[in-house]
Amino acid sequence: MSSIKRSMGTFSLMMTGLGSIIGSGWLFGAWRAAGIAGPAAIFSWIIGMIVILFIALTYAELGSMFPESGGMVRYAQYTHGSFVGFIAAWANWIAIVSVIPTEAIASIQYMHSWPFAWTKSLMNGNDLTLFGIVLVIVLLLIYFFLNYWTVQLFSRANNIITVFKIVIPLLTIVGIMTAGFHPGNFHLPSQGFTPNGWSGVFTAVAISGIVFSFNGFQSPINMAGEARNPKRSIPIAIIGSLLIAVIIYVLLQITFIGAVNPSLAAKGWGTIQFSSPFANLAIALGINWLAIVLYLDAFVSPSGTGTTYTATTARMIYGMEENGYFPKIFGKIHPFYGVPRPAMFFNLVVSLIFLFLFRGWGALAEIISVATIISYICGPISVMALRRIGVHLRRPLRIKGISIIAPLGFIFATFILYWARWPLTGEVMFIMIIGLPLYFYYQVKNKWAGFRKDLKASGWLIVYLIVMALFSYIGSEKFGGINVIKYGWDFVFLVVLSIIFYYWGVKSAWENQYLKEAEDVNQKAYGTEQERKIV
Repeated sequence: MSSIKRSMGTFSLMMTGLGSIIGSGWLFGAWRAAGIAGPAAIFSWIIGMIVILFIALTYAELGSMFPESGGMVRYAQYTHGSFVGFIAAWANWIAIVSVIPTEAIASIQYMHSWPFAWTKSLMNGNDLTLFGIVLVIVLLLIYFFLNYWTVQLFSRANNIITVFKIVIPLLTIVGIMTAGFHPGNFHLPSQGFTPNGWSGVFTAVAISGIVFSFNGFQSPINMAGEARNPKRSIPIAIIGSLLIAVIIYVLLQITFIGAVNPSLAAKGWGTIQFSSPFANLAIALGINWLAIVLYLDAFVSPSGTGTTYTATTARMIYGMEENGYFPKIFGKIHPFYGVPRPAMFFNLVVSLIFLFLFRGWGALAEIISVATIISYICGPISVMALRRIGVHLRRPLRIKGISIIAPLGFIFATFILYWARWPLTGEVMFIMIIGLPLYFYYQVKNKWAGFRKDLKASGWLIVYLIVMALFSYIGSEKFGGINVIKYGWDFVFLVVLSIIFYYWGVKSAWENQYLKEAEDVNQKAYGTEQERKIV
């Protein structure tokens, strides 16, 4: 079997992260967040970035320890065995692979507001028409072939696209702010700064596309196997891309709030309906050149992210095959081009399925956000578990204060899961269950090797998911519950529950067979302890 080539530098890796983060989220996120939280959506972006940064720091340490392709789907298995590993990998893969059709849908949704008769037939309300679906399929094929031959072609294309994706949002901010900005929109008499209270601010973090947008921090980790110097590149790529992105997103949110016609905002931020939010504002302000640029960027920004995720999801399938969850064919690497082509074909098929099931950007963004959070909860657990059972492993990046960062990251992730509101939380929990037959099939095939210990190590996660679904149902009405637990008290209970499950999860880790595989990856990258002493 050929190995994946290490050909990506620090800049390319950071551009991969930033290219994943700045996708369709900036085209729609500010509008959706404002509809839920009003002007206070500014805080939603900041809260979202802080939460993701805490979680990302735990994965940064893990990614530097195990610089391998598809790493995000492996860490939980290293610490807790195959059952936890499968649930975490399944949730992560569902969240990431569904981004590919989401980005393509975003491009066509923006295209719907072009001033041509034929573009009006692309959408029927919030759903794509058959014609719109055909165009989305064309975009998916473009993403596919940009990654088909070599990761270097992907890197070069993504670097150029990402630079473009940074410039256009900045042009939008400057252009719209100078053409028409209404400071009074931030404190309208009928709305105020927080028209839906702080619960609206929190809900916007979970379902408006904020978690969905910042989710791109994973891409440098999943591409770590291609990095020339992973211990330096991974933390710079993750932290750098998140910090740059939050500055851009907050400025975009301020721009959107200030640019809306006050008469529209006075009717309620949730009543504002835009098919192409920033382009619609540019046209309303008479900035026609900017509208044209935005229509062009509606292809470039989402396509850059779609291209990036086409690459990273293939590496995830490659990683899941090595974990024993997928057929061997998905672990095959092309001997010349060094890319996992069978995994790419599989993800293309899954993307098409998602396209036909969910034909609007908003519906997919919500599902992606919740599935993402479920996959995130294992990062803080695994990094601290390895501090206990993997003390001998080489840690090129040893995060200071991880004993505080990790539990806070777990608590924050739990809160976002709750903020997503019932019944969405329950629906995504059901999607997690769909993947279990695949896991049990491979358990039967492997004669249930080590299943009893794996099941015991997964108790915390199984109970956690059940409790969170139940808590979401009986929680505050502000988050879709039946209000058995009142607003305010629900936060107190969540903190207590999070702490209990966090320490249960860390204590459940055990030195399973997969930890040995992790040691091999670590030693291959950095040498054994004895070899390091010689050096």
